[in-house]
Amino acid sequence: MYPNGSMLIDTHAHIFLEQFETDFDQVLERANGAGISHILMPAIDVTSIQFCVDLADKHGDPHNGPVLKAMAGIHPSSVQAATDEDMQAVREWATDPRIIAIGETGLDYYWDRSFDDKQHAFLREHIRLAAEVDKPLVFHDREASDDLVRIVAEEKERSPHPERIRGVFHCFGGPADHTSRVKQLGFHMGIGGTYTFKNGGVPDATATVPLDRIILETDSPYLTPAPHRGKRNEPSYVRLVAEKLAEVRGLSVDEVTRITTNNAKQLFGLAD
Repeated sequence: MYPNGSMLIDTHAHIFLEQFETDFDQVLERANGAGISHILMPAIDVTSIQFCVDLADKHGDPHNGPVLKAMAGIHPSSVQAATDEDMQAVREWATDPRIIAIGETGLDYYWDRSFDDKQHAFLREHIRLAAEVDKPLVFHDREASDDLVRIVAEEKERSPHPERIRGVFHCFGGPADHTSRVKQLGFHMGIGGTYTFKNGGVPDATATVPLDRIILETDSPYLTPAPHRGKRNEPSYVRLVAEKLAEVRGLSVDEVTRITTNNAKQLFGLAD
């Protein structure tokens, strides 16, 4: 349906979750119809790494719909129950060539502040692991921007391979001072459904971010873009994000698609 230059990549979708059990094939068909070439799946715990890899093994042919790719990591909300053995499992998965990134990791202060120190420790482990295996990081950040940026900067300064500490702050929404700091760290910013929210403030917070530092995502099944808010999100809706970004920036959808897709391919080492 779409020419090659208009193919999109959903760089962050949890389509291995139970919300997609009943219509998984249809979800992929709709993504294919919307011109989605790849769907990247960040893990949330050790069990989900296996789910992601199994799906990637099954859906790796670009001639049969979107190509699925797997990541390995422990979501900050999963860190509370995680063990050292879980982190060791992530470390073992990280060297698997089917794993394209380390994530999702990061910090989440929204739900529970009782294990901040453990979140910090696991975050640092993920960052050091990514540098060791030379794979990008996918960061989750909820009400923890200052600490997250500080820890990433500290790890880059201490690392023997600081150039390998790269990746994306997913579901990025500012604030403005955070935007400049993330840019200085050399990371990309993931733009998703929140960019389309009325009065959400994300377009203003990201106005100074050059297009070559932006990648697109859905965070499916969460954060569904307008006009489908309140419903389950899915990868086909990443095109709505591209259309809104094009509208706000005064660009064509094809230009936004071409640049953000190329950004994702370069960051995650995806073949054309």
